[in-house]
Amino acid sequence: MRSPLLLEIDRQEPAALRADLLRELAARPAVVSSKYFYDALGSSLFAAITRLPEYYPTRTEAAIFVRHVDEIAAQLPAGLTLVDIGAGNCEKAASLLRPFRIGRYVAVDISVDFLGDSLSRLQLQHPELPMLAVGTDFSRRLRLPAAIGDGPRLLFYPGSSIGNFTPAQALDFLRQLRQAAQAGWLLIGVDLLKPAAILEAAYDDPLGVTAAFNRNLLLHLNQLIGSDFTLADWRHVAFFDAAQSRIEMHLEARRSLAVHWPGGERAFAAGERIHTENSYKWRSADFSALLGDAGFSGIRHWSDERGWFALFLAQA
Repeated sequence: MRSPLLLEIDRQEPAALRADLLRELAARPAVVSSKYFYDALGSSLFAAITRLPEYYPTRTEAAIFVRHVDEIAAQLPAGLTLVDIGAGNCEKAASLLRPFRIGRYVAVDISVDFLGDSLSRLQLQHPELPMLAVGTDFSRRLRLPAAIGDGPRLLFYPGSSIGNFTPAQALDFLRQLRQAAQAGWLLIGVDLLKPAAILEAAYDDPLGVTAAFNRNLLLHLNQLIGSDFTLADWRHVAFFDAAQSRIEMHLEARRSLAVHWPGGERAFAAGERIHTENSYKWRSADFSALLGDAGFSGIRHWSDERGWFALFLAQA
């Protein structure tokens, strides 16, 4: 049986990471990138979110795959390299390896250690399939090593994570994906625009799991920069901004306070917020146009019967 190859590239040094975070916290309003949600506890909390009845994207996307996987596979040649962007535990891609007749699997995420464990388990199910894990922060710039090999690729970016980018950032990232596909294809999940009440319930559930996920970011910051955020001082805020077609998540100070870290501090007034996430929602026609602007062609999409979510397939 093969063993998966593990590579880490473009690693951000702790001093640079700390400097980036302190700049974000010093901004007015303060902002922290949503990529810092995903420490070990944050990843577990997000897995719990995906099982909530209010959080429709994960199960809706999965249902689209079940219904249309053969139709999607018919659009693709055999033997492609599947590059799984933001692979996590690799579960979504695992169900596609055989129906898509994949020739090589490449899992890309920010932590190569986490990927290594996931890929080792997947390799047991596909002992002869070449597998590679690439640890890189693709939110800054997508870089793929030469070890992936030449030839057309299928870039796979499920789960509506493209919504974390502003439209301008999404266009730039899609252009990076088109280049990385090497005249291959992109398969991407997109959360579609729907009534605000449905969207807001998905990001502010009655059980408070999403609130815990958002507030856990502060505990992660305490580990990363040595700050003294106290969870009881902050509340979760999530709402839909119709003008910008996006859900916003924030952490709001319950009282006037100061947060300290070695060498600095930041005062927050009562009601002042830290902006932690945007999640843009798209109309199908608008996202098709964005793919065209990024240089893709042959654009097709599949959706659920309610039109809540879509999978787009486009050729580079």
